[in-house]
Amino acid sequence: MWWILAVFLGIAGLSAVASADAAECAGASFPDSKEIAGRTLKLNGLGVREATIFKVDVYVAGFYSMATSTSGGALITAPGPKHLALLFVRDVSTEDLTGAWEEGFRKAADENLPALQDRVDQLNRWMDAVKDGETMMFTYIPGTGTEIALRGAKKGVIPGEDFAEALFTIWLGPEPPNEGLKAGLLGGKCG
Repeated sequence: MWWILAVFLGIAGLSAVASADAAECAGASFPDSKEIAGRTLKLNGLGVREATIFKVDVYVAGFYSMATSTSGGALITAPGPKHLALLFVRDVSTEDLTGAWEEGFRKAADENLPALQDRVDQLNRWMDAVKDGETMMFTYIPGTGTEIALRGAKKGVIPGEDFAEALFTIWLGPEPPNEGLKAGLLGGKCG
């Protein structure tokens, strides 16, 4: 009987260690920090992208920065590297992805969109359909640009701080894809 208690305590101890190093949202687990460009970025928050009037979950997102904040504007303009990770929880077509980028940049960049359009077009050329369980990552490194990775493979780097700010404004700005997603990324309740 004592061995059952020992096994239970061992499992409980492992669970406590695992939860200290990761955060969960909608069944997806994200590390509490990431090493980017020689800096340690902290997980600011996790949120779920919902689509349609039926609020269908599309992906779980995690936003990382050097310092945490509950202000989207502060995170967007903060100096240093930034990282946004998307873990898809359903299949999404290439057309839906590129359409979402067009809409997101139109809202986020507003009158600055013409200056960004060539780079938005490049982002769209790198897109292809994603499946449930696949990832998309956006890593901004000052002086280098925004690295785009799909399924863990680097697609390329898009230059410009202005592009990075518009990109992160899609999620953290005044017109996010859905309010719950933004609230979660700003450290609120995931959901």
